Amino acid sequence: MLQQAIDHYHGLLDTETAQDTWAALTSGMRERNLYFGDRPLTTVLRPRLISADQYALLQSACGLVGAACRALADAALQDAELRAGLLLTPLEETLIAMHPGYHEPSVHSRMDTFLTVDGRSLQFVEYNGESPAAIAYEDQLSEVFLDTPVMRAFGQHYTVASLPARQYLLDALLAAWHEFGGTSEPIIAIVDWSGLPTHSEFLLFQRYFAEHGVMAIICTPDDLRFAENRLFARNADASQTPIDLVYKRVLTSELLIHYGDQALDHPLMQAYAAGKICMVNSFRAKLLHKKSIFALLTDDANRHFFTPEQQSAIERHVPWTRIVRTGATTYQGSGIDLIEFARRNQERLLLKPNDEYGGKGIVVGWETPADAWDAALAEALQSPFVIQERVEIAYEDYPALIDGQVQIGRRLVDCDPFMFGNQVQGCLSRLSTVTLLNVTAGGGSTVPVFVVEPKR
Repeated sequence: MLQQAIDHYHGLLDTETAQDTWAALTSGMRERNLYFGDRPLTTVLRPRLISADQYALLQSACGLVGAACRALADAALQDAELRAGLLLTPLEETLIAMHPGYHEPSVHSRMDTFLTVDGRSLQFVEYNGESPAAIAYEDQLSEVFLDTPVMRAFGQHYTVASLPARQYLLDALLAAWHEFGGTSEPIIAIVDWSGLPTHSEFLLFQRYFAEHGVMAIICTPDDLRFAENRLFARNADASQTPIDLVYKRVLTSELLIHYGDQALDHPLMQAYAAGKICMVNSFRAKLLHKKSIFALLTDDANRHFFTPEQQSAIERHVPWTRIVRTGATTYQGSGIDLIEFARRNQERLLLKPNDEYGGKGIVVGWETPADAWDAALAEALQSPFVIQERVEIAYEDYPALIDGQVQIGRRLVDCDPFMFGNQVQGCLSRLSTVTLLNVTAGGGSTVPVFVVEPKR
């Protein structure tokens, strides 16, 4: 059914419809400021289309694997030996020891996946448990696409359901606030560095929160001050706004690197340690965010932490992953020497830094010369890295308007559900012509995701 729906959509794109659709897309993105820096979010004429069965699979698989990750996080808080498998830094250990005031280690997160058109393969590649972007972008892009000529024509034959997630994020923030002990409406600070390409999304959130009666300001870590047991944010006019809830978009690793030995004396850390702010996500999100969480999930020694349903989902959807280190481990139940195995099987493996984003530091074995792979392995032994088995990458044809004409080209496409606790609502999808699908890395396109079914 799904391939038929995609073919039908492409068949609607005669030259005039395609040109009118692209004009509507570019106008809509300009009006809503849907840009990543100075780049428009989407460069193609079609959104990602998935079936109701595929969305149900995403919800089920993410829910089970997310619950397994949380079982590990709960156990790791109590077990230093298990926690050592995440390769936390000493400063991260200090921050994780502080209780955030609510239980959920990752209030909102994103599971990055590949889902094939036929729904036969769903493979997770990363769990963004700390500071996932694109919720507001995707909601707004959905509205822009729904107002295009081709989507209106497509809707005559197919039901089209968008997957809005902004309300779920606001509800999750407020739920954490109330569990923290907050009673009145909180004043929210959206905190990240200045000059980032995602600043336009912060503005979208600020407007959305205001429309729902919640005040939010956008500020940097340097704008924060902790005094008289209260966190304040400095405004452009030098006034100060008291902060109740921090919507933390800045990454913990960047905070710790930026402030170094003085990091724990930063106002944000002081207010958090004193229990004077509710921060979402908390520092305990690191327990899920480290890429080594997949190494713990796929290690047979940890099976006892999971229910049979969770273990089945891990085996089906989570690729074999290990921390890069010398010595013995297991692969498909058999003992191996990890480094020797990695050298002999580079065509089905890749290396990832344990705590990076934007595709930084990833070495793709099947695209790397043997000598460069050996050098990358040697370098990975010197810093926290994981090695991961290749998953089945999803490909789809996407139409674009080039020199006034429709051209359909093959793209790699991922499918990254937003999660609130263990519940999926909404989805990011990115397209690329190269293996690393990441907007931060400077390539590709972002599209909204719609659930479609034929009208009967």
